[in-house]
Amino acid sequence: MSQRTRVQIFNVSRDGIGAGSDQSLEQPFGHVDPGDLFGWAGATANWVNRSDPGGSRGIEDYITRDFTRNIGAEIMGRNKFGPQRGPWPDHSWEGWWGEEPPFRTPVFVLTHHPRPTLVKGETTFHFIDANPQEALERAQAAAAGKDVRIGGGVTTIREFLEADLVDEMHVAVSPHDLGTGLRLWERPEDLTDRFHLEKVALTSGVTYHFFWRR
Repeated sequence: MSQRTRVQIFNVSRDGIGAGSDQSLEQPFGHVDPGDLFGWAGATANWVNRSDPGGSRGIEDYITRDFTRNIGAEIMGRNKFGPQRGPWPDHSWEGWWGEEPPFRTPVFVLTHHPRPTLVKGETTFHFIDANPQEALERAQAAAAGKDVRIGGGVTTIREFLEADLVDEMHVAVSPHDLGTGLRLWERPEDLTDRFHLEKVALTSGVTYHFFWRR
């Protein structure tokens, strides 16, 4: 099977918003309560950030397990890595995830202000100034035949969609309207010129959107 470029478990509101405005150290998602977007994932037994036993099983847990399946590298935007803007004041910020980030692969952080490579546990962060095609080529080489995940945020996913570089996408749509923030789409059907789309609605209120190339 050839390498795929995938968006896995990206979360948006019913009106398409994936992050709020005014991101800060105290509010990684800006004015948006992250529980409104991906509380469902944190409640599952196999969510990557879960440290305590328990959690739900079933379809949603299967989806969270799929997050790491055959992933060899990730690409993320700088503001998924941290809240800073502009030149780095120093290199003391090492991400939101502590000593063992959940990625455990090479991660390519898109930024106009590169900095030295950072190794945290089993994850290596590379900070690169590159367009989507260049970044994908580097990530594919590092993934050693496995798939590349486009990890977000909204701006990064939109850039890869606009460059027509995404093969598969899973988006969880919460039953909340947020009104303002960074919007992934006006409506998911706008992507069906390039993708098949299947929706699965569960009793949690979340509707799972699965996209794959036509």
